[in-house]
Parts: sequence; C-alpha cells; structure tokens
Amino acid sequence: MTNTNALAQARSLTLPTREASLHREESVSHFWNNNRKLLEDAWVEWEIENKDNLLIPDQSLLDPLLREAVNSAWKNPEKENAVADLWEEIIPGVYKIQFFDLERLAEFRNYLEAAANSKIPARPPYGIQLNRYGVMLDPRSEGHLGAPNFQAFYNDIMDRYMRPISRLLLGTQGYDSQTFGFSIRYNPDKEKDLQAHTDASSATLNININLPDEEYTGSEVDFYDKSTKQTVQTFFEPGKAILHRGNVPHATHPITSGQRSNLVVWLYGDRMQIPRGSTSSYGNFGSAGSNTAAPENITPRQRWSLPKEPKDTFAPF
Repeated sequence: MTNTNALAQARSLTLPTREASLHREESVSHFWNNNRKLLEDAWVEWEIENKDNLLIPDQSLLDPLLREAVNSAWKNPEKENAVADLWEEIIPGVYKIQFFDLERLAEFRNYLEAAANSKIPARPPYGIQLNRYGVMLDPRSEGHLGAPNFQAFYNDIMDRYMRPISRLLLGTQGYDSQTFGFSIRYNPDKEKDLQAHTDASSATLNININLPDEEYTGSEVDFYDKSTKQTVQTFFEPGKAILHRGNVPHATHPITSGQRSNLVVWLYGDRMQIPRGSTSSYGNFGSAGSNTAAPENITPRQRWSLPKEPKDTFAPF
C-alpha cells in the first residue's frame, strides 16, 4: 500500500551535499536507493493532493502536425513518410522539428515548475555536469521525477514518438529497447555550455522547452558533419527538438544572457549497447559498441512497434 505520510517524510529528508554528489560518494547512491519507495509514494501523494489544479501531461501538448502524422502512422505504418517529411535535415544523422505546441508549452512548463517546487527530493544530472536545475526523468535513474502522470507522458514520448521516428530517420532498430532522460538548464553564471562530445546513445532527442518570450543569447549548438568535415551551427527555438545519432560530435556554445531549458532523452540497446562505431566520449558510463551492425530491410510495421525486451536497470549516469 502507498504510504499516506510519504510526502511529509520525503520533504523532511536531508539530501546529500553537492560535493558528495560531485565526487560520486557511495553514500549518495545509498541515499537514493534506500529512499526510492518513499519518494515514489511521495510523488503519488503529491499528484493526489494537487489533482484539481495540476495538468495531466499528454500528447495533446505536442505540435498538431507531428501528433497527427504519428497517430496516422501507428494506425497504418505505410503512411510513415508523412512523419519523415516534417523533419528538417541539418546534416546526415541530425534532424530538427517543431515538437511542442507553442500554445500549450506554458502549461507544461508550469507543470515542471510545480514538480520542482514540490520539495520532493530529486537528483540533478551529474553525468555531464551537476546541473543545479535539472532532474532525472527515467525510472532507472536514482531520484527521478516519479510522478505517475509524468511517467505516463514520458513513456508515451519514448514509445510512440522517439523510438519509431529514430528507426525511420536514423536506423536505430535493435539498439533502442532502453530509455533514458534528464532535464537541464543553461545559465550565464553556472552550467553555461557543453564541450564537444558524443552521446552514449543510439539516438538523442534534445527538446528546447523555453517559452517564446524567454529570450537568450548564445548557446548555439554545433554539429560536426563527418562526410564534409564541416561544422554546422544551429539554434534552438522554443518548443523545437533536434534528433540525432549519438555518435555525431556536438557542442554547445556559452550562453551569454537569459536561460535555456531543455529535455534530453536517449535510446540505446540492452545493457547500454549502441551500434558499432558509435563510441562515446563518456566511456566510463557504460559499454559503447556491439558485435553486430543495425539490422537492415526493416518493414514499416516493424518500425512502428514496441520492443519485446523488458526494461533493464542500466543507466548511463
């Protein structure tokens, strides 16, 4: 049974120090694992307590053109080209689209702010850096955002949108059974950029969740085109997403004013396998590489299907 006092108990917990988290001290992992059930119960209680004034996030928050095309492809996978046509190719292996409906994005941001203000302990991402304003999204991560309605939305994004689209555009079939995600915020004073790197993923979907009036300068994203040896620079507009293979080198320029908030989600295979040649600069986070290349001659119906493999417990960070 759910602990009906979980919310108060969770709010009274003393979190590990930032220094302990940065040094990956064993006590930090113990804190999150020992309190996992309590925190999950607290998120359930938080949703119940706020049910009359809290958004239930669902796919209606997404851009109508994308939503219509994806739903149509699930009904008839032969119509998947309508999904592909919505994406702008920046360089091979990198695509851009309007992902969130700008008229609904404020509602989603308000939901995330309410979750951040819940005073339920949540762990920031410290694989790239210990971002003060981020949170882990996937249940395989310690201290994730465990609100049931958010988790349903997150799984919907991964299962109905990112996985089949990544298979369609990037050919990730066979290396996309597992999911991972976090949020991050770039600021001029702290966590202002990200050096050149690749991801420990088969596919990465990076979504700008800034509102249209939340302006910022800097924070452009560079992608390196291996075929032309050229670097292509792109800018994140509000509600837009960039989908790319994890092995595409990329970097974020320093943000010079304002803030940029993003959701970042990954796909990879069982036990963190990614296609051969997709070695990651985050080599300590898991086993990059595999024994076989991604399968060919995949049918549309195979692309628009759910993996049969169960979720594992491996998380990049």
